[in-house]
Amino acid sequence: MEKINASIDFDRRLYAQDIAGSKAHCRMLMRQGIVSRKDGQAILRGLDRVRAQIEAGRFEFRTSLEDIHMNVEARLAELIGSAAGRLHTARSRNDQIATDFRLWVRDAIDGLDHQMRDLQAALIDQADRNAATIMPGFTHLQVAQPVTFGHHMLAYVEMVGRDRSRLADCRARLNESPLGAAALAGTSFRIDRQMTARELGFDRPMANSLDAVSDRDYALEFLSALSISAVHLSRLAEEIVLWTSAQFGFVRLSDAYTTGSSIMPQKRNPDAAEIVRGKAGRVIGALLALLNMLKGLPLTYGKDMQEDKEPTFDAADTLSLSLAAMTGMVRDMAPNKAALRAAAAVGFATATDLADWIVRRIGLPFRQAHHIVGSLVKLAERDGRALSDLSLREMREVEPRITKAVYNVLTVERSVASRTSYGGTAPDNVRRQAKAARKRYL
Repeated sequence: MEKINASIDFDRRLYAQDIAGSKAHCRMLMRQGIVSRKDGQAILRGLDRVRAQIEAGRFEFRTSLEDIHMNVEARLAELIGSAAGRLHTARSRNDQIATDFRLWVRDAIDGLDHQMRDLQAALIDQADRNAATIMPGFTHLQVAQPVTFGHHMLAYVEMVGRDRSRLADCRARLNESPLGAAALAGTSFRIDRQMTARELGFDRPMANSLDAVSDRDYALEFLSALSISAVHLSRLAEEIVLWTSAQFGFVRLSDAYTTGSSIMPQKRNPDAAEIVRGKAGRVIGALLALLNMLKGLPLTYGKDMQEDKEPTFDAADTLSLSLAAMTGMVRDMAPNKAALRAAAAVGFATATDLADWIVRRIGLPFRQAHHIVGSLVKLAERDGRALSDLSLREMREVEPRITKAVYNVLTVERSVASRTSYGGTAPDNVRRQAKAARKRYL
């Protein structure tokens, strides 16, 4: 029973939030005259000593005391005597853990937001350096149209920007204080919940005491945002795995982010990217675990809710490590410009440019132009040639109004330069977008 009931092995990491909540509660009790100034000051000094002992590694966490709250309170009693018992007036472990956990998630959001900002900075730097580096754009992993490497990097800047926005929304919604809800029904003591909310940086106290002790929406929202972010990292990791392969050869990672093989000395494996890709499942699993734990719980608190912390802690730690690894890889990777340019020139990547030219210069509807270009692609494909290798005579046999000016749009350089619409891949666009992203996000 002791083993299954105790949570101290994992909730000990809430010690800073637990002590901060206790100090705010103590100051409120003093101001309201519920605890004397003498006892209150002793409690505050004692809590500072407890925190110092924990941070110095001189605190003995005891499983017999179940959780972080009882461990801190027991040590406080050893340090200051019976006055420690007054600290728990007008509160319960139910509102105490709800407060601690909200504070921890809020702190975790702030830390992850900083890491996401660093990743965006690395991506923007790559975009700036490679605004005109041509590469193939893919749909269905088939060559579609030429784009630039910088443009590709900026796509992930936007994804991470939305990840940060989701975390900011989560932070705003969670920033209400459960403290003072007590076990579930509130308290008969004349407490000031507005004061403790302000002391802890919350916007307001939670309006309903039942909801205050039982709500874990903020943890679900946090894990949902982390899961989406992990999926974004996994998508980029997958691309890095492909790009570093011999079959693609688009980028190179240094030894800092690759490993060798135990029997194949030529190998340079993108292990960091593969691990980031794999860890996405772990973060998603944490969200599913918490959803399943909560789905059958009646109001208010059940000991099942002890299971909210381990998956949340693990998901936050996992995403933090993944962000650090991905930021390092993005800064480390060196694009192979020649290989990227060569890959963009195959697979008839300028076919859409040819269709657009026919619409603009000849005035045909796009669907008809699409059909004409399809016929030209088949002609070139039959002989293993590119569209630009077709003679003007061969093109005119399909559409007599084509002129030699068509060759101006059949290079990948002209293709990317022409994509000047807002959000498009033209190098000048990419430079402007990188500058705007730097201003918006950094």
